[in-house]
Amino acid sequence: MADPAQATGFGIDVGGSGIKGAPVDLRQGALSADRVRIETPQPATPDAVCDVVAQVLEQAGAPEGPFGLTLPAVVVDGVVRTAANIDKAWIGTDVVALVEQRTGRRPVVVNDADAAGLAETSYGAARGVAGTVLVLTLGTGIGSALVVDGKLVPNTELGHLELDGELAERRAADSAREREDLSWPDWASRLERYLRHVDRLLWPDLVVLGGGVSKKSDRWLHLIDVRPPLRPAALRNDAGIVGAALLAAEPRG
Repeated sequence: MADPAQATGFGIDVGGSGIKGAPVDLRQGALSADRVRIETPQPATPDAVCDVVAQVLEQAGAPEGPFGLTLPAVVVDGVVRTAANIDKAWIGTDVVALVEQRTGRRPVVVNDADAAGLAETSYGAARGVAGTVLVLTLGTGIGSALVVDGKLVPNTELGHLELDGELAERRAADSAREREDLSWPDWASRLERYLRHVDRLLWPDLVVLGGGVSKKSDRWLHLIDVRPPLRPAALRNDAGIVGAALLAAEPRG
């Protein structure tokens, strides 16, 4: 589990439709004030998104100092390496340098699913669970966070495994259910096949299923029969903000 160096932090979660930010009580793992949400600009280029990030910081009255920032991309040393669900212009962007130039504040940048995974293992459905925990966010795509004995293994991108000859997220994300108008049993069957595939690779001790569809887990979770225990995410739409704030507050050498 992450060990914050302070009691409060600030996180911003960049999504496909909205960019949300709020202060976070890091002892409780909860937002300490209402979040600010601004529509994601279209096209969501680095410059346009950074302008909105600056607005969120200002409108939310973010404190000075580092803040956490999520992106739906692989992020290595502050540089974006993939753009499966964001504008291709992000690839190769040094987000830390760009945001610091625009805002005067230095962000700690993390993959959005990794942020949610940190939040769920530190405060939510996987709190106190030892061993290997897999957190999956089922939305436009399938984001993944792998946490082993409390330590994040970043940028796993397990939504890009193959399922039925396609990317798994094209077949089993919540967007596939909506796009193809699948019944809950039909979608659960696809998700079950995906989870069995992931289980054979990782043998997790627990799988936490998040994303907006987790709010409707009573409709589909009982339809899935797999080896590892399954739990719906607890922090839901706040997980990205909370995880980003927590990461930014970790002691650094």
